[in-house]
Amino acid sequence: MSLSFTNNIAVQGRARALVPLCVGAGAYLFFLSVGNTLLQDSDSFWQIKIGQWILDHHAVPYTDFYSFTRPGEPWISTSWLSQVLFAVSYAQWDWAGPVILTALAMAASAAILVYLLDAHLEIPRSVLFAMLAVVLSLHHILARPHMLALPVMIAWVGVLMNAADRKVPPSWAWLPLMSLWANLHGGFVLGLALIGPMAIEAIWTLDSAKQIRLLARWFLFGVAALAAACVTPYGWRTLLGATNILNLGELLSVISEWMPVNFASFSAFEAAILGLIALGLFRGLTLSPPRILLILLFTWMGLTHVRSIEAFAFLVPLVLAKPLGETSPLSQFGAEATQSWAARYVTITGALMIAAAAWTSTSIYMSHHRFAFTMDQTPVAAVDLLRERKAQRIFNGYQFGGYLISRDVPVFVDGRAELYGEKFVMDFFKAAEGKRPELLPRLLDEYKIDATLLGADTPGPQILDYLKGWKRLYTDNIAVIHVRDDPPDAETPMPAHSN
Repeated sequence: MSLSFTNNIAVQGRARALVPLCVGAGAYLFFLSVGNTLLQDSDSFWQIKIGQWILDHHAVPYTDFYSFTRPGEPWISTSWLSQVLFAVSYAQWDWAGPVILTALAMAASAAILVYLLDAHLEIPRSVLFAMLAVVLSLHHILARPHMLALPVMIAWVGVLMNAADRKVPPSWAWLPLMSLWANLHGGFVLGLALIGPMAIEAIWTLDSAKQIRLLARWFLFGVAALAAACVTPYGWRTLLGATNILNLGELLSVISEWMPVNFASFSAFEAAILGLIALGLFRGLTLSPPRILLILLFTWMGLTHVRSIEAFAFLVPLVLAKPLGETSPLSQFGAEATQSWAARYVTITGALMIAAAAWTSTSIYMSHHRFAFTMDQTPVAAVDLLRERKAQRIFNGYQFGGYLISRDVPVFVDGRAELYGEKFVMDFFKAAEGKRPELLPRLLDEYKIDATLLGADTPGPQILDYLKGWKRLYTDNIAVIHVRDDPPDAETPMPAHSN
């Protein structure tokens, strides 16, 4: 090998080491610049509120204390660590804190994906896969716990896939990843479920004697991972809490992020599926049955629930990396290169410069930009009026639940659907959305509601306008308030406000 060629590989090796950091820094700065788009889900309010409660009480919740419809009912927070992190960041930097935290999570996700793909693919393709994964996930990138768990999910699946590729069991040194994931978000059950298919991939081409030995070692790792998932304040209850959401039946077809994909109009996910098919046909890829099973599983998840599209986007490339790399000998250059201490010094210096540049950009940007939550989730004036009237039992819109909790107002319902149950929330939606209008007066009477707070663009307020015993008190472009009609000898009601 010529000296120039050797030097070229060394230079490429240093470049490859910095590529994940560059991609991560780019993703971080992008999401920082569009930070307000991360503040569009009212669940962020109650996530932060619970984090603040945990910090104040040095304990985790076991019952509900935010609603007046389920007070004292058993409920655990499977995202307690994420909630604490969001609460700390919010207390320190207001809404800039959750934005920065989410942007860092996306940066780590993109960087880890590029790093894992780099073992099999050349740099341009690794970066392209990461960019496509980010684009596919844009609809669900919000300041919520699932984002903090995303880089852990990618790293965990990368560990499993790497072990399967090498026909060895995963190292137990990686088990803390599962514990971290289980404390960050309930999605850790996916990581446990993937151990089986990955184990099958690991033993697929081995002879029967080796298969049994290796499968036994994977089984032990799976048991250890299950135990690691219980290393949370809730212990084994974490497993039950994480699976409760999957038992909501019809309700999952009503909550937007749990709805199946709608192909009525062309979407990025549809393009990705067609591109995946085209890639397989064009490259003539031959995959083992376990890899095919994994790709079908991730595709089915994305089709069934739109919130699972990011799992498809970030995990399918990890499954395809090795087969794609085997058809591209160029991907091996640089991977075999070793770095001298001088090269490592250059790499570390470059990494520090990238981090410093990202933080400097953050400071400059935050000095003249104030992050704010989307207005249609924050009925500030309406809630001010309700508190002024001392309303106690408010029939609130689903999208307003998180904001009410942040204002210390007991809610009828909020984003914790697993607490309320399928029937309760389905009855609520059918009543508030006008699908079964006769349910609305029944719920108002059953729960002794004294005021309603519903979205201005929803059918509920129009139904209440014609409902005997109720009158419209306040209207703006975000929310509408109705209160019970006072009897003729009662105190004159407050005049209606309007924006």
